[in-house]
Amino acid sequence: MPSPTRDCPLCAAPPPAVPWLRKGTLNLVRCPHCDLAFADPLPAEADDRHYDQLGRPYYLSPDKLAGDYASVRFERELRLFRRYCKGGEVLDVGCSTGAFLSRLNQRFPGNYRTAGIEISSAAIDYARDQGIEVIADSLLRHDFGGRRFDAVVFWAVLEHLPEPAAFIARITDLLRPGGHCLALVPNRESLAGRLLGPRYRYVLPQHVNYFTRRTLTRLLTDHGNLEAVANGGSHFNPIVLVQDWRRGTPGNVPDAERAALLARTTRLKQAAWLKPAKLLLAGLEMLLASLGLADNIWAVSRKAS
Repeated sequence: MPSPTRDCPLCAAPPPAVPWLRKGTLNLVRCPHCDLAFADPLPAEADDRHYDQLGRPYYLSPDKLAGDYASVRFERELRLFRRYCKGGEVLDVGCSTGAFLSRLNQRFPGNYRTAGIEISSAAIDYARDQGIEVIADSLLRHDFGGRRFDAVVFWAVLEHLPEPAAFIARITDLLRPGGHCLALVPNRESLAGRLLGPRYRYVLPQHVNYFTRRTLTRLLTDHGNLEAVANGGSHFNPIVLVQDWRRGTPGNVPDAERAALLARTTRLKQAAWLKPAKLLLAGLEMLLASLGLADNIWAVSRKAS
């Protein structure tokens, strides 16, 4: 068992934390004070350079781009986002190839002034080619001057960050009074996670934090002048559950396979003949979300006026 090296990324409690789960060389522990699960020690994949190297083989793979830029992608995120921000300045942290911002601008032209911030150079180049403003820097390093935002989003980003609390503290300074922070992450307590344990593909070295609704909400409210607004669950992909169950071993799913599944799922969502099945799946997703068992969880916080 590796020696404990890290304070809790959420509440800063010192080690040792409680052993939680192991998958290959990835060692995950759980904080006995706040219940956040996190990697200790940090894997090599937590370094910024990993995401820059991952750019072309994964973010720019045809399957990944086809899935990200499909019309059905980000449906749930857009519905959630529009509840809290009808217009104004938007920052997408970890915007990758710019697909969310592109979709937001297409659906609501003229309503928003958007910007992303990203560290993967290949993803940055692609997003800029789509007309997206992207800041090539780390959120913790970049000087925004006097620029402020009405909404900041973290879509599937906070689970990757060794210092998530520092990112939330930083965006607190960047939000206008009354502005919102919206975050979505994998659900540690999902049905798939409970059934599969280390076999679940989203237990992987790039994911160094594993949240529950409570710990995600606490992250968004404990590190700045932000107040909790709402939280919930979303998404359920039965194909992932079946594939990972059949796999039978806890090895990491190759990036190419994950991208191929995204493209396949997108095609199924777009198939008109599957509409009855999609309605049934939507109902199942709502049920799982109400029970705290959906694949993802989300939380929204607001900066005090």
